Amino acid sequence: MRQAIISGQKIITFGAIIKSAKVNAIRTKNLIATCAIAVIRFGDKYKQWNAAFDAGCCAALGKPYITLHDESIIHPLKEVDAAALAWAQTPEQVVEILQYVTRA
Repeated sequence: MRQAIISGQKIITFGAIIKSAKVNAIRTKNLIATCAIAVIRFGDKYKQWNAAFDAGCCAALGKPYITLHDESIIHPLKEVDAAALAWAQTPEQVVEILQYVTRA
């Protein structure tokens, strides 16, 4: 065992974390592959590296995506935003964009 993380009474091994990450990767890869439009959310409650990786997968697969993040992180996300088809600061703005692009 390489390292253990104590979560309450439960000990989670490094190997278990890796297995969990791989299962989540299967799920995320499938969802990205089958989506019409992805929304990639960046923020304090969301892991930036996971979101950036998901945005990269969308860009590599040619999937359109909308980034959702606060104005305070525009500069660090400039390349991610450049590949996105839209940027929103609030979930309500995402809804407006989706309503606009899905209406015939």
